[in-house]
Order: sequence, then structure tokens, then C-alpha cells
Amino acid sequence: MLPEKPLPGDPSAGLPRTIPRPSRLAMALRGGYVLASTVAHLVPAAAGAALLRPVRGRAAAGRFFYRRLVRHLQRLGPAPVKFGQIMGTRRDILPPLLCDELGRLHDRVRPMTRRELRRAVAEAYGGSTDRLFARIDPAARGSGSIAGVHHAVLADGREVALKLQRPGIRRRMELDLALIRAAAELGEKLPPGRGVPLGELTGFVCAAVLGQLDFATERVNLTELRRNFAESDHVWIPEVLPELCRPTCLAMEFIPDLVARPVAEIDPARRPRLAARTVSAVYQMLFLDGFVHCDLHPGNVYFKGPRVVVLDAGFSVRLDPIVRRQFADFFLGLALGRGRQCGEVVVDSALRVAPDADVAGFVDRVADLVRRNTGVPAKEFQLTRFGTELFTLQRDFGLYAASEFVFPLLSLLVIEGTVRDLDPDIDFQAAARPMLLRAAAATAHLAPQRRAG
Repeated sequence: MLPEKPLPGDPSAGLPRTIPRPSRLAMALRGGYVLASTVAHLVPAAAGAALLRPVRGRAAAGRFFYRRLVRHLQRLGPAPVKFGQIMGTRRDILPPLLCDELGRLHDRVRPMTRRELRRAVAEAYGGSTDRLFARIDPAARGSGSIAGVHHAVLADGREVALKLQRPGIRRRMELDLALIRAAAELGEKLPPGRGVPLGELTGFVCAAVLGQLDFATERVNLTELRRNFAESDHVWIPEVLPELCRPTCLAMEFIPDLVARPVAEIDPARRPRLAARTVSAVYQMLFLDGFVHCDLHPGNVYFKGPRVVVLDAGFSVRLDPIVRRQFADFFLGLALGRGRQCGEVVVDSALRVAPDADVAGFVDRVADLVRRNTGVPAKEFQLTRFGTELFTLQRDFGLYAASEFVFPLLSLLVIEGTVRDLDPDIDFQAAARPMLLRAAAATAHLAPQRRAG
């Protein structure tokens, strides 16, 4: 075994600081398979895209290739899928068309077979299954790349939800994540990646993926989120049942009739209210609590009656108080049209600034971006478009944002599509102002340190 590699994680927020390094032989064998499989699937895809481009155009050719790339990630297994899910939010790094296709990885994946389910239950509970459970439904209520959720009935008749980790998944994921990290380290040394913090970004993503295998930490995350929203009648975080939790199983209260349904099936009169409550919940995490669920894709957000149900807190981040203040300052500047303030916050929070970066020019461009997006009709303001342009400016000017700052911000971008489907007219900037003013008052004593140089 090689020594563990340090990661920029935070154990208190579910992100481990190290990733185990498998043996060189194991990495070589797995790497050889991945390389051969990738060549076999993507070379024909690239050829097809090249033939399609003069006929259908660049966008169609790109979509053709990226769709096959995403299918290939699904073939490779859970670590590449999780990595793709998270990287799909990084529109500052990847082409928007690729991010659109990576977003498809949030859809339901193949559930465990009955044999895999029996093994998963046995790994979690050993020989005590019959004593604890009267029945475990073999049909999954939800299925992800790491775990499946199954309805169960306890011996005393209570209904519970069991999130069971897929058997044998940890070793495979650690091997694949080690390969991904090694590739990023190599990429930093090659000309296209020089100056780009690929290692920091990839390390953060690997930490997030490994954190989702740690059900003990997810249990803590869910408990904290539930406590943060204890006074809210509009946000439902399932209660954890610690006496039934195991290292590979998270037991929670069962929420009946919790199924993904298209917005068209929700009463039109209820949709704007649900949209406002969803945005308010995210703003509370970002600006007031400083503890953020960063994986708010449609598979983790449901609507039941008047309430927003939030599940799966494996990828959650605790914001440093200074970062939380920077968030508040940036969004307050956006809401009030203070563009230079927004640009200065981005500079101050940057992980790395290129030696020849035109910082003053960058601030001017951000100020112009904010000016163009302040006071426009709510329907015309799109967080995704704004974020993409902001990230593009950072890339063009050589300012690389720290993942600690960017990933929680992208939680808003991930949820925007769902919110817009509910209420196309929602005003994200106006909805933020009350929370921002409260956050500014609560963090007034914190003075963010300006970046040296």
C-alpha cells in the first residue's frame, strides 16, 4: 500500500482529509482497464462527432460525444459517476453542454439485485435481521450509485427507511478515486493544466465522494440539518434512528408517498409557494447556518404537501465564518447592484491568482456583469447564466476560486432548474435580501482578510 494522500477536507463536515492509496499493481491493472475501455468507447464516439459536425453543427456534435462520455462513466462504476455528478456543476471548468449531460447522472440508476440486497443487509446487521425487522421490501424506493433506499417494517410494526450501502463498494471507489487524483496531479504538470489548481479541485471532489461512504458522518449531517430547521414548518428533514444505524446502513423515519413527480402534477396554486420555500431553505443554509447541503439535485429534493423534503446529506459542507461572510457580501452586492464589491469579494476569496492577472480589469468586468443583472425582471435573471459568465471571467483573467467558496454557491445553481420549473417568475435577488441583511448583522464582527499580493 502507498501512503495515504492528504485532501483538503473537513472531517466535521463529512469530508475526509486523506484518501487511501491502493498498491501500484492494483492501480496499474485498474488503470489499464479504464484506459482500454475508454479508448474502445470514446474513439468511435469522437469519430461520430467529427462526421456529425459539418452536417448538424458544433453543438449537436458536442452533445453526441458528451452523451456517450456520460454513458461510459456509468459503465465504469460509482466513483466516476459521483465524480461526474459533482463536476457537472463546475461550469467554470467544463463546457456547458458537457455539464448539461453530466446532470443526467442524477437520474435513477440500476437498483441492487435481490442477492446484492441480501448481502447488504447481512453486512449491516449480521444475524440480527429477523429479530429487528418483520419485513424489508426488496423493491428500492430510491437507487443511487452508492446506496439504495428500501422500506422496512420493524418487529414492533414501525415503518422505517433503510439506506443500504452497495456491498463491496468501498474498495472499488477508493481505487478509482486514487486513479482520478493521480491523473489530476499529472494534469497540473502538463502545459494545458499549468497554473490551474486541478489537484485542489479534484481533492475536494474526491473528499466529497469518500464522505458519502461515511454513513456515520451523514447521520451527524442529517441531525444537524434537522436541528437547523426545527423551527420551520416548511422544511422536512427525516429523523435519524441511531439505534438502527450501522456503518453501512443509515436508518431514518419513513416518509410515505415520497415519489419524484413532474412539476405539472403539482397544483399550480402551490408551485410559487414551494419555490419560495425551497430558495429560502438554501439561503438559510448559506447565509445564516453556515452548514450547506451541496447536492440538491432533484433526486434529493421532494415536495410533500406544503413542505420541502430534503434527503441524502452525505455531501454537506460547513463554511468557515469568513467564507460565510464573503458569501453574504457577494450576494448583497449583487442584490444592491454593488458590482465592484462583488468583484473584490471574488478576488479576496480566490485560491490562486495568476502572476500576470489583471485584477483591476477583472473587477471592472464583474462590476459590468452585476450592473447588467441588477434590476432586470425576475424572469430574465438566471443564476446559471450569471454563474457561468462569472466563472468564465475567472478563468479568462487567471483567478481560480477555492472549492470551499464555489461548491456551496453551486448548490444554488443545481437547485435553480427545479425552482424555475415551479415558478418561472421567482426573484432570486429579492428573496435573498432579508436573509442577507440578517447575515450581515450576525457576521459584522468578521473582517475578511484581503488576499496578499
